[in-house]
Amino acid sequence: MAFHVEGLVAIVVFYLAILAVGIWAAWKTKNTGSEGDRSEAIIVGGRDIGLLVGGFTMTATWVGGGYINGTAEAVYVPGYGLAWAQAPIGYSLSLVLGGLFFAKPMRSKGYVTMLDPFQQLYGKRMGGLLFIPALMGEMFWAAAIFSALGATISVIIDINVNISVIISALIATMYTLVGGLYSVAYTDVVQLFCIFLGLWISVPFAMSHPAVTDIGFTAVHQVHQAPWLGSINSLDIYTWLDNFLLLTLGGIPWQAYFQRVLSSSSATYAQVLSFLAAFGCLVMALPAVLIGAIGASTAWNETEYGVPDPMTKKEADMILPIVLQYLCPVYISFFGLGAVSAAVMSSADSSILSASSMFARNIYQLSFRQNASDREIVWVMRITVFLFGASATAMALLASSVYGLWYLSSDLVYIIIFPQLLCVLFIKGTNTYGAIAGYLFGLVLRITGGEPYLYLQPLIYYPGCYPDENNIYTQRFPFKTLAMLTSFFTNIIVSYLAKYLFESGTLPPKLDFLDAVVARYSREHMDKATLVKSDNIVLNELAPVNPRHSLTLSSTFTNKEAFNYVDSSPELSNTEDD
Repeated sequence: MAFHVEGLVAIVVFYLAILAVGIWAAWKTKNTGSEGDRSEAIIVGGRDIGLLVGGFTMTATWVGGGYINGTAEAVYVPGYGLAWAQAPIGYSLSLVLGGLFFAKPMRSKGYVTMLDPFQQLYGKRMGGLLFIPALMGEMFWAAAIFSALGATISVIIDINVNISVIISALIATMYTLVGGLYSVAYTDVVQLFCIFLGLWISVPFAMSHPAVTDIGFTAVHQVHQAPWLGSINSLDIYTWLDNFLLLTLGGIPWQAYFQRVLSSSSATYAQVLSFLAAFGCLVMALPAVLIGAIGASTAWNETEYGVPDPMTKKEADMILPIVLQYLCPVYISFFGLGAVSAAVMSSADSSILSASSMFARNIYQLSFRQNASDREIVWVMRITVFLFGASATAMALLASSVYGLWYLSSDLVYIIIFPQLLCVLFIKGTNTYGAIAGYLFGLVLRITGGEPYLYLQPLIYYPGCYPDENNIYTQRFPFKTLAMLTSFFTNIIVSYLAKYLFESGTLPPKLDFLDAVVARYSREHMDKATLVKSDNIVLNELAPVNPRHSLTLSSTFTNKEAFNYVDSSPELSNTEDD
């Protein structure tokens, strides 16, 4: 494959444009936030992100390189097809559910990161434990999409994979370092436009290539391979449901999502942004679906790609750049490459900023240095943005199974963080003992279920378990959802058992070593004023810090305060009017 100077020039121009927008956004908003709230301005953008920019940045966070490449791959792979392309519907439903049930209580209570409510109710040590799967999810996700980008660029313009990964990571890290959420949000607007334009320009050219059969015919008829609409085998229905629930429910408890929710100018805006992003995710998936269908409808022996086809060469995961390279004119393929690059950077910068925000606030400030100055927190964020960006780049270059690590960590987000988030927001009376027990049970059940991507054999063989081509046993049983539900109910049962044992006198108060039930107030738990410093948040809207002691049936399980939030404060009302 020849080295394409034009392609390299196009990528350089695109990257410089993105960097310029990021630096401009940082300069434009450098005075945002009061002298003592600069760190919060970097994390949540001063809570004044409007609908247009907010809708773009929330959509771009999900529409990443993995989203676009993965959707095209799922549609292309014979035997799977569109029926298994779950990400567009799954993530869109995730955003709808997030908007309906989670966005308003989180935004109206004025939290700064997703981990704030956990530290408020369960204490700083539990917040530190929950930071681990949250960090793993963000870091491995960034590494996986950097890896995908390097491979994509190398397919089309034939430059070294490592160089393309390092340069892309440097650009994303640089503007995130300079401007925080503002730079990420404004560059997302440009990147989403590039994704939309680049992919839609490519589709008609690829579809009109002589080697491509009409995709309407190949959707239901076997021509070059099985129909690309795909089907779900009766044996795989539970696997399909397990994966779908993981995408839908496990797509909610991510800092990258809640960072946009918490940056909204009001709780109502936070909901609207979620619904806009859900629609945006569906729209942005359409060209990826069509490209996957085109790949399944192509006689590859009639193209310069030759034989065997991408599936036989085990290049199905690269079907999108392969279609751009071999079925489109050169100048069009460069547009598409710009689109994929934009998709990757729009997700990678969000993940790096999310990980840095949680560390600086929930680990460094709230757990170790509660008296740290705002300037100190800002510098901690900048240092960790660089460190996390470098770590994600190193993993993309060195790890042989980045995607396997990301699959496992995203499972942990679903199995551990999602049930904990349900409990902390909607279940009244859960405490640290239940949270720890739920955490451990969920973790053990997930690890013992095995992971084929990491060649990890299961210790528990559920019904329907079978060996794959590498003799690694794969589960058909929906064990991930079982682990999530076990974690959820364990949290509730152990919490109420601990509360009963201490309050009935069965256990002496001195055994309450976590100060989760007996103590009226513990330094473990975050004070309202520590969590929320902004002037536009009324502190009495926050849920009580101290654990509740009532065991009456009428108020035992439902946290009604989570449903009774109203934007009643004059400060919030003024923000909405703006």
